[in-house]
Amino acid sequence: MDRPTDTSAPAALDPTGGAAPAAEQAVDRARRIVPVVLAMVASLAYGLQGSQQFHHLVARSWDLGIFTQLARAYGELRAPIVPIKGDGVNLLGDHFHPLLVLLAPVWWVWPSGEALLWTQALLFGLSAIPLTRLAIDRLGPGLGMLAGGAYVFSFGLQSAVSVQFHEIAFAVPLLALSLTALLRGKVPVAVLWAAPLVLVKEDLGLTVALLGVMIALRYRPHRGWGIALAGWGAGWFVLSTFVILPWLNTAGQYDYTDNLGSALEVFWPPAKWLTAAMLLAAAGLIGGRSPLIWLMLPTLAWRFTGTVEFYWDWYWHYNAVLMPIALAALLDALGDRRTGRATAWWRRDAQRPGRRVRITAVAASAAVTLALGPAMPVLDVLRPASWEPSWRAPSAAEALAAVPDGAVLAVDITLLAQAVPDHDVQWLHGPNRRVPDCVLGDHYAFSWAGTPPADLAIWAEQEWGTDYQQVYRDGGFTVVCRT
Repeated sequence: MDRPTDTSAPAALDPTGGAAPAAEQAVDRARRIVPVVLAMVASLAYGLQGSQQFHHLVARSWDLGIFTQLARAYGELRAPIVPIKGDGVNLLGDHFHPLLVLLAPVWWVWPSGEALLWTQALLFGLSAIPLTRLAIDRLGPGLGMLAGGAYVFSFGLQSAVSVQFHEIAFAVPLLALSLTALLRGKVPVAVLWAAPLVLVKEDLGLTVALLGVMIALRYRPHRGWGIALAGWGAGWFVLSTFVILPWLNTAGQYDYTDNLGSALEVFWPPAKWLTAAMLLAAAGLIGGRSPLIWLMLPTLAWRFTGTVEFYWDWYWHYNAVLMPIALAALLDALGDRRTGRATAWWRRDAQRPGRRVRITAVAASAAVTLALGPAMPVLDVLRPASWEPSWRAPSAAEALAAVPDGAVLAVDITLLAQAVPDHDVQWLHGPNRRVPDCVLGDHYAFSWAGTPPADLAIWAEQEWGTDYQQVYRDGGFTVVCRT
């Protein structure tokens, strides 16, 4: 079938052929209330999780500090020069994410790394609204609500929140809006929502291009839109990866080419198979017969050919962009209660699967996250012990206060993001040759690999060739400044 799906929600029919207004009123109430409630609950839960981490000095990597420094630069209407990555490093030469300029207003309102965590939480929550509404329209209130909940608390979104802010936060709602519009038959709208994805991260150009190819093949009246989108995505992928990124990179290259292995490495180690199985389960298994599931391939291709172990597993942020695809594929394969039609491979007019299949598929989508049990990161919000104040928090605040405002500060990962608003920050173990005014070390930081220096002032003198004097030491934090 090449006709776009009707975007309205026509009244269901009872067995006698008459309208069933009570049932449709229930659907209408659910589609108006449930998606918004899910979005609010998820945004609040994820935001609180971020605040909990921020105030407990949890730093999973240096990324939050990097993006906080980028947000400050955009907020001050400067180029995104991020010394945490290295002297004079323009972050647009690391990954191509000009859409992050939208963080500037966030910085104006709340100049803190914590604001980025709440921004990501809000974006993830908002992405549930169009997808959950579509799920209720297609599956009815009960299954639709369960599918929406399984999505917004999926392992991909939870793990992304757990490892804090990344640029992919903006891709999640864009994908949700684009794929929802596509399944509603609003192809031009789907194309317009997908187009900005190329400005979120360079590899998403391939996802956009593949989506364009699918539109050209599946929606023949809109073939021109599909061809245009495919060209747009492929063009930006080539331009950003081979021209813009090397041009803006201080080393004149694309930094991540060396992270790619051979094609044979795609299938090993077994962690890759586990991730693929979890993604298919998130799509209710039956989502595998929807062509939309193939939109996962560009992301999985660079991840599984990569030599970095973090790329392979479920517990980092790399699966977040795949969660809207998983739910969209599930809804595509389960079909629409209003038309009785579903997608089976390339057919769009297959008979809708039976109720038992629908229930099993949605349950599988929820079960893949529930199977993680107590390991689910967002559950920390519900654990009273997780809200106990960190004994190191006062010492961290005093350590930062011991550094003069505006000073060039080399700091451990623990307080990278917290230090950015008031200081010119670089990473203590980074490649910087710029001599810092002060150095703030954390005795307990994982970056010392368990062997922190006995005297940070002597370590800093050996590192930068100038004299330093200790000005603060408590709670594992030490501050030394140039004499």
